[in-house]
Amino acid sequence: MDALLLSRIQFAFTTAVHYIYPPLSIGLGVMLVLIEGMWLKTGNPLYHQMARFWTKVFALTFAIGVATGIVLEFEFGTNWSTYSRYVGDVFGSALAAEGIFAFFLESGFLAILLFGWDKVGRKMHFFATCMVCLGAHFSAIWIIVANSWMQTPAGFHIAGEGLAARAEITDFWAMVFNPSSVDRLFHTLCGAWQAGAFLVVSVSAWYLLKRRHEEFAQASLRLGLIVGLIAAGLQVVSGHQSAVGVAANQPAKLAAFEGRYTTRTNAPLALFGWVDEEAQAVRYSVELPGMLSWLVHGDTAGEVRGLEAFPPEDRPPVNVNFQLFHLMVGIGFALLGLSLVSTFHLWRGTLLRKRWLLGLLVLAVLGPQIANQAGWFAAEIGRQPWIVYGLLRTSEGLSKVVQAEMIVGSLILFGFVYLLLFAVFIYLLNDKIQHGPDAADLQPSGKLALPFGDRS
Repeated sequence: MDALLLSRIQFAFTTAVHYIYPPLSIGLGVMLVLIEGMWLKTGNPLYHQMARFWTKVFALTFAIGVATGIVLEFEFGTNWSTYSRYVGDVFGSALAAEGIFAFFLESGFLAILLFGWDKVGRKMHFFATCMVCLGAHFSAIWIIVANSWMQTPAGFHIAGEGLAARAEITDFWAMVFNPSSVDRLFHTLCGAWQAGAFLVVSVSAWYLLKRRHEEFAQASLRLGLIVGLIAAGLQVVSGHQSAVGVAANQPAKLAAFEGRYTTRTNAPLALFGWVDEEAQAVRYSVELPGMLSWLVHGDTAGEVRGLEAFPPEDRPPVNVNFQLFHLMVGIGFALLGLSLVSTFHLWRGTLLRKRWLLGLLVLAVLGPQIANQAGWFAAEIGRQPWIVYGLLRTSEGLSKVVQAEMIVGSLILFGFVYLLLFAVFIYLLNDKIQHGPDAADLQPSGKLALPFGDRS
């Protein structure tokens, strides 16, 4: 394999492992705000116990997320220096904004969240929880802005020529609100909310199956299902809006997602299949006539551009994009259906008797993670052969002096370290789950034991 392919594999691997943790941190941050808010409102010690337990899980995901994310910034310089030089003005401003508005906010209040239970009042601790949650969301905002600019560049001009050419910002807010950033941000956040909610649901359902910590598990499951159902519903809406944006701004990507080679009206929507790229056809497919045109244009007579409209060298890989996109969509609808069925039984008071359904809820923690990974890979592979869409090809962004054997060595090392960190994460997470919530947390001590309202 050459240096280009190895560099892409290395960045894909490190990003994929890192991307396990930020969605969990964002989603768990929302859950912590809701749980602690319920504690403030009701004074019920059960919510205090829930907040203490899930804070420990949040701290674990945050720590591993930071450790796995640091290396990504260095890879921009080591493997993709030409790209970094080209987009440094744009990408650097977004990363700087993340550091100022997100990382400092999140890390500044993290110590109070983790260690301030017996040292500050309830309201101050809740404020710190909200700030950590907000900081996690700000981090997502600026990362998505930077990546969305690569998908749909805006608010810039090209200064210099040849190897000295670089993109410079001419309108900061046009860069921030580029054509895809809002839709992609909403879609990404919905996936993160699902990741956090279904982790809570999964652990709670496991406790109920094992008949352990049942009062704690029922309260956590109820709140997790509500958040999971809302996020799953919003995910369908945000996914549709994002796909409409892709059709307008990156039509070759949408054509690859749907396996469409010919430009036509009344374009059908393939529910599944296998793309034969040599024959330029989707095999074993089940299609809904006119549905793709209707989803994109609101009219079955709308025209959907096929891959034939683009030169072969400008087309993304088709079958891998088709499968990743349909995997993401399929899991999204499955999670929505599972949330609806589970919430219905929860409302009827029959959920605890449906052990098969509790078993599915235990496994549901994998759904958002797989869908998030599939969606991210589809977004990045679907942009190919461009690293900055329509401006800079991926092959042109590679560092000129990097050699294949160097990348192989670092890839092996990264693989060992990242898999070790993942094993540590699973071990510690399992340890916390097996231990369960502390009974002592049902009786808050110190300043937090004072009547609500006496401390701020």
